[in-house]
Order: sequence, then C-alpha cells, then structure tokens
Amino acid sequence: QKLYLRNDITMSDFFSLSVHEIIKKIKDGKLTSVEICKSYIDQINTFEKDIKAWVHFDKKLLLEKAEEADNHRRSGKTTGLLHGIPVALKDIIGTYDMPTECGTVLRKGKTQSQNAEIVDLLKSEGAIIMGKTATSELAYLGPPATKNPHDYNRTPGGSSSGSAAVIASHMAPLSIGSQTGGSVIRPASYCGVVGYKPSYGLISRNGVLRTSYSLDHIGVFGKTVEDVALLAKVLIKKDSYDHATVYYSAEDMLNACRKEPLFEPKFIFYKTDAWKLIDKKSRESFEYFIKSFRKNIEVFDTPSYFKDINKYHQIIHETDLANNFSEYYKKNKKKLSNYMQKAIANGNKYSAKEYAEAIDFIKRSYESYKEVFEDYHGVLSPSSPGVAPKGLKSTGTAEFNKFWSFMGTPCISLPLLQGENNLPLGVQLIGDKYDDQRFLGTARWLEQKSKGFNE
Repeated sequence: QKLYLRNDITMSDFFSLSVHEIIKKIKDGKLTSVEICKSYIDQINTFEKDIKAWVHFDKKLLLEKAEEADNHRRSGKTTGLLHGIPVALKDIIGTYDMPTECGTVLRKGKTQSQNAEIVDLLKSEGAIIMGKTATSELAYLGPPATKNPHDYNRTPGGSSSGSAAVIASHMAPLSIGSQTGGSVIRPASYCGVVGYKPSYGLISRNGVLRTSYSLDHIGVFGKTVEDVALLAKVLIKKDSYDHATVYYSAEDMLNACRKEPLFEPKFIFYKTDAWKLIDKKSRESFEYFIKSFRKNIEVFDTPSYFKDINKYHQIIHETDLANNFSEYYKKNKKKLSNYMQKAIANGNKYSAKEYAEAIDFIKRSYESYKEVFEDYHGVLSPSSPGVAPKGLKSTGTAEFNKFWSFMGTPCISLPLLQGENNLPLGVQLIGDKYDDQRFLGTARWLEQKSKGFNE
C-alpha cells in the first residue's frame, strides 16, 4: 500500500524530491514544514533503532519549530532561503539548547553557552535544527555505534558518520559534518550520498570542536549537487572569530552551480599510490567510469610530492590533537580510545621544527598543484578505496582524501558508481582553491552526465 503525505504526494515520491523541490512545494502551499518534519520523524521511528545515527533528537521540539515556521510564512513575513527545512548537525557543532557531546563520555550532557556561528546562519535563513548526529570520538577515529544504512554489518565511514547516514536513510534532507582527513568525503562515498567540503576558510568553525586549526573544514551532505550548493551558500561567510575565514561572495552560488560549463570539461584522474588498495570490483567500476568519459579524462601518475603530504598531514594533525586535548589526556587518559591516546602520544613527540616544516609544506604543495588548473577543470579520484568495509570497529581509511584537506582545496563525493553487492561507491572531484562556484557547476555537469550509470 502507498503511504500518502498528501492526497497527491506519496512518501516515496517525497523522499525522491531534492531540497530545492521541497522548498518550491512549501512556497506553493503544497507542503507545510510540519508535514515535512512528520515524514522524517516516521523514517526515524522506523530506522533509527537499527542505524543509530542520532545522538540527540527531540521530536516534540522539532514539531514546535516547524509549526512556528509555518505560522511565520502564513503571516506574510519574509522568509529565508531554507525556511522550514530541517537540518541535522554533527555532534561537534555547538548549540546552547541541545547537548554537544563530541562522541566522548568526557562531555556527556554538556551544552555550549552559545550557538556556533553556522547554527546562527542556518536559523537566520529559517532552517530548523533537527538534532545531533553521531560522530567518531572527538571527530577522530574511535567509531560511534552508527551503522551503514545499505548494510548494517558495515561502517558508514567517519568521523561524520551520522551526518551521512541520516541522508542515506531519508531521516533528514540536509546535514552538516566536518573533515580534517576524509571525514566528509568517505562517509558520503560509503553511504551513497553527496558530500561537499568547500575550500579552507569559506565556512566558519567558530563554536565547533577544534581538532586542528590548519586542517579542520566544515562540510555538507545532501542528495544532489544543487542541495549541497544551497546549504553551503547559507554557511559561507567571513567571521572575525575564525581568522582562517576569507571574504568570499557566495551570492551567485546556485546560479553558477546550475550553469553548464562553457567548454566540455577536461579532468585528470589520479590513481594515486593507494590504487592498489582498491578492491577488484570497485577498480572495475572506476575503469568503466574512466572509459565512459575517455574524451574528458586523462589518467596521470600522482605528483611525487604527494608522498610527503601524508607524513606532514599526520604531524600537523597529531600535534594539534595533543595540543587541543591535553587536558583530557592529563586528567582522563583512560577514558580516551586507544586511537586518541596514540595520536596524542605521537603529537607530544614532534619537534617545533617538524611542525613548522609541515605547516610550510601546505603552501608549497598547493603552489605546485594549482598549475593543473591552467589546463583542466578538475582532478578526479576515488572517494574511498572501495565500498564500505565490513565491521564497525573502524571507519575506513582517508588515503584518498588527506591531500585535499591538507591543501584546503574544494572536493565533492558524487554517488555515481557501485562496487560489490551493489553497494555505493563515490567518485571524488577536486577543484582549485576558492573556485568553488565554478567547481560546483562542473560537479553538477558530471552528476547529470552520469545519470543511469548504475541502472
């Protein structure tokens, strides 16, 4: 039997709508925010007990906020870009009215005294904060209880585990995560959703758990490139409390995303040294993808300096973890996972010279890399070394993602392929720093041209 949201909209039709289409239906009076939120609540009631993607969700509060959004619109007041749309937040993003536990027992029940900057930006555009999604411990490697919606015996990836899983299981239309190594791109790949990490410095991290000043990025999840472009547009803003942020006009982001590229895009496909990690079925899918776009893609060996990036990324990441979580380590070392204890112990050993060298290499490697964009629209690579691995003890490897977090370039995972057991497999597109608008247009072109790939 078909479940109806309204006489003319079935539930399955509703979940196939993009956020852009949902917003249009709200404006046309075909859907209310309350009806939308009730649909997601139904999904949560059905799937959450198995998937465990939420760490804080208050159904009553969500419906109250939805009612307020509907009343606001009925009164004829102006509405924001995301008016009445529910958005899920990774549980490292500070909110004063919900706990922010960061995936650790050391923060059980703790709230922040104020909202993170991005929470205020969401609210100013009329979005409704749905709740908090599960994260790996302190946004590092200790996995949460979350399962992959496509196969409950597999990891959803991490550290933005819940943020990807809620999109894949239709428990939320949009969500926000973060990436320091591969924490947006990899879960997006494993869960078969779109995950976008903008250029370093476009979205403020003020009020978000800091793991590494030089490597932390906020990222977004949705079902389509247009959905993530819309969410990013709302979040991109210079913030004097996060000195890494830059002035960047995102005013035209959606139009730029919808524009066809002026020329047929040309890409480099980097197999990288990690190509040998890819399972056979996934490798075949990528080979098929490369062949299908052979007039657009040239396959290259990875530049030699990429080898050093993993080493320098590790030095910065572990030193910053040791610095930012020194109190937890001193007072509650035993309550931290082995992953975190080991990272902090390593971080305490690096010399100032090693750290300075690693920071310096960010600029140097990007200077070499950006020459690619004189001739190509973007770089392509796998988002992950195959489909989501079995077991929940690890969130997978960031082998294909660290380069771009290190250099701060925009990247997006598009759910274009399938690996073994028809599980999702992401293709990663990487752009030039601060060229995010054109980059999203190229990503959408790839998304449109790849339709029907898996049929």
